[in-house]
Amino acid sequence: MDWIDTGVTPFLERYLDLASFRQTLVAANLANLDTPGYRTVDVAFQSELAWASFTSFEKPLRPVVRPVYGLITRPDGNNVSLDREGLLLGQTQLQYRAGIEFIRAEFRRILGAINDGKET
Repeated sequence: MDWIDTGVTPFLERYLDLASFRQTLVAANLANLDTPGYRTVDVAFQSELAWASFTSFEKPLRPVVRPVYGLITRPDGNNVSLDREGLLLGQTQLQYRAGIEFIRAEFRRILGAINDGKET
């Protein structure tokens, strides 16, 4: 989104990238629900978002993927919880939709300024 930088858009771009990345991890966890020995992974969303907001937006986002501890491990060594992943899936979808709505509002504000405050 380099072509429209309102000061907010780079942060929102990072926010959406991070939410999308987390969604990929949740999907991978769910895909490996029955894979023996598979360990659940996640990203610390809030910490990564805070880090991303204080670093240069020129640098690529490189979230740290970490194993999730404290989950019940089944006898086959897999610790993926369908309940946990389902909850994260819904939460991440809501976070992504919220980010999209913020971007829409920002673009409406820009369009309003372009149209001299007239509604479109």
